[in-house]
Amino acid sequence: MFEICREKTFAASHQLRHYKGKCERLHGHNWRVRVHLAGDTLDETGMLLDFHELDRLMTEAVSRFDHVHLNEVEPFIARNPSSENLARVICEAVAEKLPKERGLRVKCCDVWENDASRARYIP
Repeated sequence: MFEICREKTFAASHQLRHYKGKCERLHGHNWRVRVHLAGDTLDETGMLLDFHELDRLMTEAVSRFDHVHLNEVEPFIARNPSSENLARVICEAVAEKLPKERGLRVKCCDVWENDASRARYIP
C-alpha cells in the first residue's frame, strides 16, 4: 500500500453550540488540514496521485471555509463546527472527487485548531 498526504491552511471563525466554556464565544483559528490518501497501485508516472491534483481537491474542499464564520456556512448552520466535524466534512468532500477507477481512498483527515489540538476523522 502507498500513502501520500498534503496540507492546506485557512483562517475562519466559529463558536461551539451546547458548549460551556470559552469556545462557546466567537473566536477564530488559523486551521491546518492534512489529508492522507492510500492506494495499492501507482499510475504510469509512478505516482499514487499527483500532489498538485490532491492540492486542487483540497482547495476545492476548504475554499468555502476560508475567511468566513463557519456557523454561517453549510453544513455548519445546523451542525456544530467542531474540529471533528470539520475533519469529516473535508474528508468526504475530497473522497467524492477522487478518481474511482484508481481505487484511491482517503485514509484519514487531520484538522488542527492550533499546534497542540488536532482532530482526526477516519472513514
